[in-house]
Amino acid sequence: MTDDPKNRPVSRTRLVVALLVALVCGALVALQSRINGELGGELSDGFVAAVISFGSGLVIVSVVLALSRAGRRGLITVRDAVRARELPRWHLLGGLGGGLFVLSQGVTVGIIGVALFTVAAVAGQTISGLVIDARGIGTVAPKRVTVARIIGSVVALGAVGISVGPDLSGNVPLWVVIAPFVVGLVLGLQQALNGQVKTLADSAVTATFFNFVAGTALLLIFAIVNVSIAGWPRSFPTNPTLYIGGLVGVVFIAGFAAVIPIVGVLLQSLAAVSGQLLMSMLLAVVAPTNTTELAWTTVVGTILTLVGVVIASVPSRKRATAS
Repeated sequence: MTDDPKNRPVSRTRLVVALLVALVCGALVALQSRINGELGGELSDGFVAAVISFGSGLVIVSVVLALSRAGRRGLITVRDAVRARELPRWHLLGGLGGGLFVLSQGVTVGIIGVALFTVAAVAGQTISGLVIDARGIGTVAPKRVTVARIIGSVVALGAVGISVGPDLSGNVPLWVVIAPFVVGLVLGLQQALNGQVKTLADSAVTATFFNFVAGTALLLIFAIVNVSIAGWPRSFPTNPTLYIGGLVGVVFIAGFAAVIPIVGVLLQSLAAVSGQLLMSMLLAVVAPTNTTELAWTTVVGTILTLVGVVIASVPSRKRATAS
């Protein structure tokens, strides 16, 4: 007797490759956090910085979509599915979570640094990943919540506590840490919705396009309100590297959308967080700032998170031996 194809475990090789892709994409998230945090600091306006990042990403992915036959075909498929009510319209709004994430980068990273921002977000991502994997979403079947996944998640959450604890006892405002945690909860849903659109469209480019449309629209509203109250930034930085956050975002959002159907939200989140922490440590060493001093707790937290990913990726004995 065989399992339903949708519920069959993927091959170990495919799983490892997908986890490596998620890890690299996670490293790009941390890089984007540094870029957007510095841009927000230079502008003294995290809202405008977020619009620049997401808006430039929308322009880039729109050009890629126009040049991609598969992407255009996926766009038509999604349109028809929405019209036929086979795909709920709200499934196209995953980019709202990405927009909030980029906004929180511009507002909080300059205060707490990339590493603390990252480990604060992992708790939210892990919790939402467990819940979404257990329930499934749309045509993306539920992923069985095994004992290994629960243990791996607990280890990762413990890593967060070790990493964040010393900073919470200092002068860091509590809301600055709570904000990325809440955004982390939303990110799990964002990745699940993007994976759903990717599965339907059979194109990561199509899913990435809808992500950037929704996120850019949300950030424009926030920025307009903020500019009307605080005014337009007095000057814009001339360093071109501060404007590549959108490009980096296009790459990792497409990568996440591609691997979600393979590994599920929880494993994708844990692998991505591992990549974020590794990149955060690298940035703290090679390009330190006032808020990015590398603490031993961050190193221990990163190692424990990697251990959590390995534990959570172990298949259950029942599924591993199923024929």
